[in-house]
Amino acid sequence: MSTALTHPAPRSSSSGGSHTPPSSSGQGHEMEPTSHLRGEYLTFRLGQEEYGIDILKVQEIRSYEAPTRIANAAMCFKGVVNLRGIIVPIVDLRIKFGCASADYNQFTVVVVLNIRGRVVGAVVDSVSDVLELPGEAVRPAPDMDTRDDTRYITGIASLQERMLILLDIEYLMGSADLGLGPSAHAA
Repeated sequence: MSTALTHPAPRSSSSGGSHTPPSSSGQGHEMEPTSHLRGEYLTFRLGQEEYGIDILKVQEIRSYEAPTRIANAAMCFKGVVNLRGIIVPIVDLRIKFGCASADYNQFTVVVVLNIRGRVVGAVVDSVSDVLELPGEAVRPAPDMDTRDDTRYITGIASLQERMLILLDIEYLMGSADLGLGPSAHAA
């Protein structure tokens, strides 16, 4: 099963529609504006948490199929699949984020992304929906004192009873530990 997505018209913003990860200057995010994070997001579940990514990065959603394993790859890199003649690396975000379990069932899907002109698949527990987030629903990501780079978390959206962790999927997939191309944020 495959669901191709029709992309909405690009949204206008002063940042050109791209999401810039928060700075790591050590300063709090409390004063950082979040209006640039408004727009449409594909929401999905990893364990008990719900996440959102910019819909413009999503190419399609496919049911999970076991990929061909690549030797000596990172644990979260599950392998590759052939998608209409294109070899697509598959990353299990549940493993990348340290979820307690990563079961493969009828709800498990692969979100096929177009990241910097490269097609990449992200395994998630399930896809929820597409949401239009107004700027006022988004709050800055909290400062977290961790040894891991969490700059891919761009904000937290609160909608009624739902809390969404908003991700800069391009930044996340470009991280050095995934080995999916040159890291645009290595300094």
